[in-house]
Amino acid sequence: MTTSTTPSPETAPSLEVRGLAYAYPDGTQALFGVDLTIGRGERVALLGPNGAGKTTLVLHLNGILAGGLGAVSVGGLRIDPGDRRGLREIRRRVGIVFQDPDDQLFMPTVREDVAFGPANLGVRGAELDRRVAGALERVGMLDVADRPPQHLSFGQRRRVAVATVLAMEPEILVLDEPSSNLDPAGRRELAEILLSLDVTVLMVTHDLPYAAELCPRSVILSGGVIAADAPTLELLAEEELLREHRLELPFGFDPAAAAARLR
Repeated sequence: MTTSTTPSPETAPSLEVRGLAYAYPDGTQALFGVDLTIGRGERVALLGPNGAGKTTLVLHLNGILAGGLGAVSVGGLRIDPGDRRGLREIRRRVGIVFQDPDDQLFMPTVREDVAFGPANLGVRGAELDRRVAGALERVGMLDVADRPPQHLSFGQRRRVAVATVLAMEPEILVLDEPSSNLDPAGRRELAEILLSLDVTVLMVTHDLPYAAELCPRSVILSGGVIAADAPTLELLAEEELLREHRLELPFGFDPAAAAARLR
């Protein structure tokens, strides 16, 4: 692969995956030719059973995994595993928020955690301060900037983890099971934050009502291929489709009622 930009990068989709296939060194084939395009500003849920290939796909989006077939481009920039400078830019553009915020928070204070990424890219002084303050303000955590992250609640740490990615000014925000282990208030607060952001969002989740609330579009990845790609509420109304791919709505959740509320 070679790193290149499209003729009009401003209009390129946030993410373009073409023919992506990947097998692990032990021979396990995880992806079998995935095609996926996500436009700028879209919020898309990535659904699927365990072992479907969701993590493998996500790890290709910023070059952590490579070596298979196909191509991945982010904002018009095509990933080339041999181009260190290009990979550095890709990893700025694709911000991944892990399921466990403690995997991302390791500095003595919240401020230092949020500053770590941009500082590592050479951002300094007033610009670094602006990015840190702006990211924390967007997630409602500016008032805890000087506190140790381990003294915060789980929901607060997850919001700080989102801020560490926003400070990088990414093209795409990738969220791995963002609602897991949150209480109802934490779920609502995080949802309000995510709905307010002006970035492209790819949300990996088993929480189908959360997908319905936050993502107008959903994609089912199953058996290493895209099995469905449709408006979320339409997809969730397909009981046979969900059953086929081991996806289950919680008791009492009615996609039609949810659609009426969201109109």
